[in-house]
Amino acid sequence: MSLDLNLFVKEALAHKIAKSEIRETLRKANWQDDEITAALDAYADVDFAIPVPRRKPYLSAREAFVYLVLFVCLYISAGSFGTLVFEFIGRWLPDALQPYGSSLTGVRMAVSSLIIAFPIYLWLSSLMMKAIRRDPEKKSSKIRKWLTYVTLFVAAGFIIGDLITLLFNLLGGELTVRFVLKVVTVLVIAGLIFGYYLWDLRKEEKS
Repeated sequence: MSLDLNLFVKEALAHKIAKSEIRETLRKANWQDDEITAALDAYADVDFAIPVPRRKPYLSAREAFVYLVLFVCLYISAGSFGTLVFEFIGRWLPDALQPYGSSLTGVRMAVSSLIIAFPIYLWLSSLMMKAIRRDPEKKSSKIRKWLTYVTLFVAAGFIIGDLITLLFNLLGGELTVRFVLKVVTVLVIAGLIFGYYLWDLRKEEKS
């Protein structure tokens, strides 16, 4: 946050100027909405002689560890589930030109990963949701936001790449039911992850 902006907001609040008026004034001065919101949110909405700084969330090493493990488990679960669906598609619709040979090792690894990683993801998600309910400020955790945006970026990359691959094969006349099902599988998995975390971010911004 800009020091000049922070000082301006602090002085304006000290003179009992409403936050809405401060926001409009800063917009006229070409400050960005996210910068204005960050500066205003730095001070609590309490009636006192001088502006009262809002408590900033403290990110402990434990929270950082939990969030990292949580998102890693999400990635493992998504990849393992996609692998299993691909295996089922390969068994259901074998390719005559490329005889299907199921890799039992790959299937066992995908099942094992899913059985271990997904419950851990659900458990850690539950722990963090309980922690946020006790202390809503934890929702502003920087590492949580960074990992969420990284997840959105990865999911968006899969969705875009998936659609490009689908169009490429469509234009080449090489579209098969087997291929379409695999494309839809990737699209659904990535789309669900992208949709959920985008919804979560928007809900946080509204609150």
